[in-house]
Amino acid sequence: MLFMDYIAEIRRRHLVSGESISSIALSLNLSRTTVRKHLKTIEQPVYQRKNQSAPKLGEFQERLKHWLETESHLPRKQRRTAQRLFEGLQGEGYLGAYDSVQRFVKDWKVEQKNTAAVTQAFIPLAFPPGETCQFDWSEETVELGNIVRKIKVGHFRLSYSRKMFVVAYPCETQEMVLDAHNRAFVFFGVY
Repeated sequence: MLFMDYIAEIRRRHLVSGESISSIALSLNLSRTTVRKHLKTIEQPVYQRKNQSAPKLGEFQERLKHWLETESHLPRKQRRTAQRLFEGLQGEGYLGAYDSVQRFVKDWKVEQKNTAAVTQAFIPLAFPPGETCQFDWSEETVELGNIVRKIKVGHFRLSYSRKMFVVAYPCETQEMVLDAHNRAFVFFGVY
């Protein structure tokens, strides 16, 4: 719930439904003092500090940023956590608190995520009718005349209509590939 939603819910329950302050506090997991305060609230409160300053981190920000950029190319399991980065900075002489490092790492990740969203693009694949198809082999086990044997199956799928053609061969050779293509073209009506 958003903050103003809590206030509206508290007022509705208390003023309209007549629910007690204690039961509202219990069900919303708030203190009774908070419920009383919100019953008197008219506007959403304005918090004075949105950005936390980190004066002791100042000279170490470039080093921390360099570490984060370097490790962003590593697999996730090989990257250091904010705690490990904090310990690395302490080894470099940092005397500040862990939460300053944690906030910096969190803000850096959000910034990277926002810039990455702009640089990435999605290009849908579009295929004109009759221009492309996909071909692949699979190996299947079949029983022919009470004899179990492995065969090769050529699979064709038209990219536009997704229509399929399947043909089986005893082995996978160049002659079989060419024959499979010829049969598929006849099946699809190409010639």
